[in-house]
Amino acid sequence: MSNETGKVYTGDSKVLRFFEELSAIPRASSSEKAVSDFVASFARERGCEVLQDDRWNLIIRKPAAAGYESAPIVIFQGHLDMVCEKNKTTVHDFAKDPIRFKIDGDMIYADGTTLGADNGIAVATAMAIIDAPDMAHPELEILLTTEEETSMGGAFHLDASPLKGRMMINFDSDREGILFVSSAGGINTFHSVPVAWEEAGTAAGAPYTISVQGLMGGHSGDDIIHERGNANKLLGRVLDDLRRHADFALAGVSGGMKVNAIPREAEAAVYLSETGKAAAEARIAELNRILKDEFQASDKGAEVVLQVGFDESGAAGAAASSGKAFTEDVKLSVIRLLTLIPNGVLSMDKAIGNLVRTSSNLGVVSVNDTHIVMQSLSRSSMRSQVDEVVRAMRTVAEAVGCEFREDHYFPGWPYRADSKLRPVVQEAFEQRFGKPIEIKAIHAGLECGVLIEKMPDLDAVSFGPNMYEIHTPDEHLSISSVERTWPFLVDVLGALKG
Repeated sequence: MSNETGKVYTGDSKVLRFFEELSAIPRASSSEKAVSDFVASFARERGCEVLQDDRWNLIIRKPAAAGYESAPIVIFQGHLDMVCEKNKTTVHDFAKDPIRFKIDGDMIYADGTTLGADNGIAVATAMAIIDAPDMAHPELEILLTTEEETSMGGAFHLDASPLKGRMMINFDSDREGILFVSSAGGINTFHSVPVAWEEAGTAAGAPYTISVQGLMGGHSGDDIIHERGNANKLLGRVLDDLRRHADFALAGVSGGMKVNAIPREAEAAVYLSETGKAAAEARIAELNRILKDEFQASDKGAEVVLQVGFDESGAAGAAASSGKAFTEDVKLSVIRLLTLIPNGVLSMDKAIGNLVRTSSNLGVVSVNDTHIVMQSLSRSSMRSQVDEVVRAMRTVAEAVGCEFREDHYFPGWPYRADSKLRPVVQEAFEQRFGKPIEIKAIHAGLECGVLIEKMPDLDAVSFGPNMYEIHTPDEHLSISSVERTWPFLVDVLGALKG
């Protein structure tokens, strides 16, 4: 049963019931008005003060419970938007269709799309807080931002002056039992090759599609440490190898959907002669043998496929002009960029075990009317290393002879040694679960960094329930973890009495 025809979740968790209601409302980044209005109305109906700005950010004030009137104000923070990814065969319009739930044991999945637990679970938890009349807590400022998944634009444009709290619980983490106290900063970069076409001609051969598929993908920060295959980089590897063994014309290229997701699929539209086809089949067969060895631990399904004709349902096939191909110079520029753009884990943090310090993800390759554009997201806990990656990116662009720009640096979240909030959370966790919570930094962007730039004295922590494979159609959420995390959060708020 889907949530178009009735409720799927039938358990007792108010958080999960609200999460299913929320999932009926489309909430792609930059299209959050409907969900913002929904949550604002929900809060006003329960007597809360609501501030909503022109970017659809929300600040919701819930008065302190009896006995907590003199306690410091606490901010509870999450974001309204979600990453919109789907399988190639899934029919789903994120602009209007609800997310369809599937429950498998302890896990909630979506039906061939991202689930949106990142960060819908924070919004649903905020709704549960608002809806709990007898909860013990200080005065709360519930901050729900927009555009987090694409640019953190909501947080960047937020007027923070109405916020009086200086302790903040960010609920945008995906591992129960871990308390995050620092995060990486990052920047988007773009390599652009001006499009130039020429007639393919009969000598170019027949149309084919080369596809890279079967990869796991994942979050470009949190999952980069697993060194999963990047479909865009693998496509560059295929094309660079093929050009050394056969002549072919390149008519289109595409890969990935979101820059903050490791791309799972990429494809190229090519023209191959009979001789070129034979060479392509031989080289692809050899590469598939190699990939089986290279990715046996991280991407067992990794595969390169050659199929007859242009796949018009794919972006590369749709971009390929009838009977035309990129000029040889453009083709070589595309292949060289796909090959040379830095990608993956670039350095590890030696001070913190098993933490990536610096990485980059070639997330999206697309063709528009004028350019072939390759977008990357580079992250680091050190600004100097972000700058170094950008310098390398710019040098690649100079070497290839293409356009380059950088856009939208988001700051990291520095560790705060004198935190008053962290020990409260640690004690509450140990009292409830009988073991210490793990303290970690995360190689992903959290809005804490942006908000701390606006409020330098902000004391923040981040935690949340278990969710897996976020930013992919395999995203799933643990029901039992949500059911454990909610009373733990109640404990933390109850302990913040001053």
